[in-house]
Amino acid sequence: MNAILSLLDEAIACRAPLLAPPHESAVHLFNGFTEGFADLVLDVYGTTLVLHDYAEHPNLAMIREAAAHVHSSLPWLSASITKIRNGKTLDEKRGVPLFGERPDRKIREHGVWYAVNLTLNRDASFYLDTRNLRKWLIENAKGKTVLNTFAYTGSLGAAAMAGGAERVIQTDRSRAFLNLAKETYSLNGFPIHKADFLTTDFFSAVARFKASRQLFDLVLLDPPFFSTTTKGKVDLVHESARLINKVRPLVKDGGMLVAVNNALFVSGKEYLQTLEELCSDGYLNIRDLIPVPQDFIGCNMVGKPIVDPSPFNHSTKIAVLDVRRKITNVE
Repeated sequence: MNAILSLLDEAIACRAPLLAPPHESAVHLFNGFTEGFADLVLDVYGTTLVLHDYAEHPNLAMIREAAAHVHSSLPWLSASITKIRNGKTLDEKRGVPLFGERPDRKIREHGVWYAVNLTLNRDASFYLDTRNLRKWLIENAKGKTVLNTFAYTGSLGAAAMAGGAERVIQTDRSRAFLNLAKETYSLNGFPIHKADFLTTDFFSAVARFKASRQLFDLVLLDPPFFSTTTKGKVDLVHESARLINKVRPLVKDGGMLVAVNNALFVSGKEYLQTLEELCSDGYLNIRDLIPVPQDFIGCNMVGKPIVDPSPFNHSTKIAVLDVRRKITNVE
C-alpha cells in the first residue's frame, strides 16, 4: 500500500498548478494505467474526488485508504465517491460515497460552466481527455452552425455555444444525458431551444438531416468505440472511415469535421492512414491534430502504451478536417 500512496503523492505534486484555488475545475489526478498502478484512476471535479476501481477483485479497504491519503494532501476536498468497474450492483458501478455529502454538480473550464452528475453513469458525465478540443471550439465556433453527434452530456456543443456559434444541435439516444446538457446551458445563460436537443439514434439523425438537406459549418463526431442498435453499428476499430463518410454530406462546402477515435487498439499511424486515404479524393484535408492534456496522459509514466498513438499523443485521437463539396445543380 505504501507504494501506491507514494505514486499518488508524485501525481499530486505533478498536477499542483491545476489544483490551485478556487477549486472549480476538473483534473485527471492519477492515471494508474500509465503511472504505475493500473487498478486505480483518480479524478477531481471541483471539490469532489472520484476514484475509479478497475481491479478484477475490488478492494474497498485499499480504496478508502487511498481516498483518505489524497484528502490529507488536498484538505479542501469536500466529498468523494468510488466507481467500481467490476461492482456487483449498478450503484457500485455508478458511484458509492466514501466521505462528505453531496458531490459537486458543476465545474468550470476555460471560463465556461458545465453541469456534471458524477453518479449518472459509469463514467463521470464529463470527459477530461477532450479539454483541448473544447478550448478549440471556443476559439473557432463563432458564427457557425454546429452539429454535435453522439453528444452525451453536450460539453462539446456547449463549448461551441460559448464560442459564439450561431446554432448548435445536440443529438444523443439518452434524454437524461441531454437534460444535463440543458443544465449546462442554464448555468451559462445560453438559450434552450427544444429543437436543438434531439433524443435519437445517430443513424436516424443523419438520415433526417440528409433528407431535409440540412448542412452545417461544423460537425462533431465523437462516438463510443463500439455500439450497436437496430439502426446501425459503431465500430471505431474496424469502421471509423464509414462513420466519417456518414457525416461528410452534412458539412457545408468550406466547413469542418472534427473526427475523434478513442479506440485503444487503433494506433495513431493506423488512424492517420485512414484519414489520409479519406483525403485522397481531394475533398477532405487534415487541418489540425488536437492533443490530449498532459494531466490526462499522466506524469512519471511507467512503461509504454499498448499501441503507439503517435503522431497523436494519446489513444484519444482528435483530428480537424476541412471539407469541400462537389457542387451540383441540386445544391
